[in-house]
Amino acid sequence: EAYLAQAVLAEWCQHPGRFLPYTCFPSIEGSAAMPEFRCAVNENNKSTELPLLRIGGTVQQNPHMRAFWSSTISFFLAFLGWFALAPLSLDVAFSMEICENQKFPPSDFPLRKPYLQFKNLKSEKLYCRYGKNDADEPTDCKPVPEEKEVEFNCASDGTAPECSPYDPTVLTRCVCTAGTDCRSVLGNAGIASVASTIFVRVALGTLLERFGPTNVQCGLMTLAAVWVALATAITAPWNFILIRFLIGMAGATFVTNQFWCSLMFAPNVVGTANATAAGWGNLGGGVTQIFMVVVLFQPFKEAGMDPDTAWRVSLLFPAAFCLITAICVKLFCWDTPTAKRFHPSDTGKTQGASLWDYVEVLKDMRVVVMIFQYSACFGTELAMNNQLATHFRSYFQMKADQASTLAGCFGLMNLFARSLGGMFSDGLASKFGFRGRIWAQFLALFFEALFLFAFGSIDNTNEWYVALIVLVMFSTCVQMAEGTSYGIVPFMNKKQLAVVSALVGAGGNLGAVIAGFAFY
Repeated sequence: EAYLAQAVLAEWCQHPGRFLPYTCFPSIEGSAAMPEFRCAVNENNKSTELPLLRIGGTVQQNPHMRAFWSSTISFFLAFLGWFALAPLSLDVAFSMEICENQKFPPSDFPLRKPYLQFKNLKSEKLYCRYGKNDADEPTDCKPVPEEKEVEFNCASDGTAPECSPYDPTVLTRCVCTAGTDCRSVLGNAGIASVASTIFVRVALGTLLERFGPTNVQCGLMTLAAVWVALATAITAPWNFILIRFLIGMAGATFVTNQFWCSLMFAPNVVGTANATAAGWGNLGGGVTQIFMVVVLFQPFKEAGMDPDTAWRVSLLFPAAFCLITAICVKLFCWDTPTAKRFHPSDTGKTQGASLWDYVEVLKDMRVVVMIFQYSACFGTELAMNNQLATHFRSYFQMKADQASTLAGCFGLMNLFARSLGGMFSDGLASKFGFRGRIWAQFLALFFEALFLFAFGSIDNTNEWYVALIVLVMFSTCVQMAEGTSYGIVPFMNKKQLAVVSALVGAGGNLGAVIAGFAFY
């Protein structure tokens, strides 16, 4: 058997058109022996452990943890750029002059429905000073009561604010409530930002096999940097929606993240590795809610910048981070434990990448079911990343920094929850086999549904901390469901791992698009 293995390797290394593994170069370290890895490996040179702090050594000695941290950090920063505009959306709307009170000044259009239904939650005051003429479908405010007309001498003077049934001073800087053109533009932009990722994620199934994870990740991060930087030039709804569509390509870095880790880690830890890498990458969706407003936008305003300039300058930072990361991934990482570049044979395929692979994979109904299961968890997370900051600012009428902090708490659960889902999946699998992974997936999705219903039942008569408590529980279950999903994916079709990862990842964005059209 040993002789046969050497003969096969010798034949492979002599083929002129193939990507050659490390063992084809006996001059390296003086022999054809494999290097001593910093991680314990199995017979396929995949790491059987996940030592998070073991980051030293050359790329030959420690390709596993380099790939883990590179895929995690690049995905994190891609998320940072992907949703950088979400917490700033009301300020962008004001710059585009699409707020309801900009398009329809209350002095000229006092009977606009968003005004008639407006209530300032801080002051408890209504736009309709003396109430609406109909509680559900108002067409006007109630007239000034006779006693108020007498009290403020409205008949002869009429200059007192109390002599008007309308109180435009209670309106926020940008009225962008449900039913306004402003809300429609922001909703369409949110849908566009996740729709583009569907197509790129699907395409990555073939691109990863042709170019390898390092090249693909480098290309995606470079594109992300370009589009985020161009977002500083937004002036109108059409280019706002277009830019968010183009930035959405950065979300495809998730597929590379999962495929790369699956190449590097053994079955006993691949669920945990995939969940941790993706979870800490998804953490960028929560961090950006806080980082863009609390760390960049607000300090720039306090330093003297006007809001229009402040949000544009803030976007340059995630753009720079993405570009720097792209360079580092290209220079310092390998695709597989023993080769700088990936080849389809590394996953057992005998043929190169083909579009027909997608058809073959989709014939398996288990893959189709997993696509929709992932759309129910990751799709929910994307919808929340797009909507939460605006929801807290417009519906709960919170300040930008407060709203972004609460919205950020949803994504911050990725710090542990997605990894918890992966460990839950690996733990049940060790006791009950593959069926244990199915049960882990079911339980995570079931409790996600319960807490989603609970969060949807909270209105603005509740205190903010009630919404936060339910949001944290809801988010924990969402991230765990994502972790249990990619505890299953590496075992569904090992030869078509890239395509399965791409299709399931695209399913997550499909869920966000469905939610956007259906509810936002």
